[in-house]
Amino acid sequence: MILLTAAETYDRMFGIDWQLLADSTLTIIAVFVLFAVMSYFLFNPARKMMADRQAKIKNELEDARTDMEEAERLREEYEAKLRDIDKEAEGILSDARRKALAGENQIIAEAKEEAARIMDRARVEADLEKKKLSDEVKTEIISVASLMAGKMVAVSMDAADQDRLIDETLKEMGEDTWLS
Repeated sequence: MILLTAAETYDRMFGIDWQLLADSTLTIIAVFVLFAVMSYFLFNPARKMMADRQAKIKNELEDARTDMEEAERLREEYEAKLRDIDKEAEGILSDARRKALAGENQIIAEAKEEAARIMDRARVEADLEKKKLSDEVKTEIISVASLMAGKMVAVSMDAADQDRLIDETLKEMGEDTWLS
């Protein structure tokens, strides 16, 4: 058996020898190289994918915010249009009412003018009819006067005969002729 000295035991207590130190150093270098290679082939693409995904999410959030702002702007625009449509409809209705009232007033004015023309025509016709009747009455009076004159000349009459003759003539002509 091998007997170890106290110094050798002390070195061995921690179990460190040159071989172990070389193996540990080689392992650390291998791990570091492995980490560098893994970092290049695995971690960097994963980081790049995560950065791309983060940028994509950021862009999608920005697009969503922009879309929300656009939707809000469109909603406000449509609400304003709806308010304007109500105002425009009220304006159209008031224009239609105003035009209808103007049309009604025009129709009434035309009807009044037509009525005035008809009344004027009726007055003119009535005046013409009066003149015609007046001329007929004058003609009738002239014929009656000439008839009476002829009868008076033919007969010398006294006052009672003349009154009787005038009454007979008036009866022959009729009362309607003298009353109108």
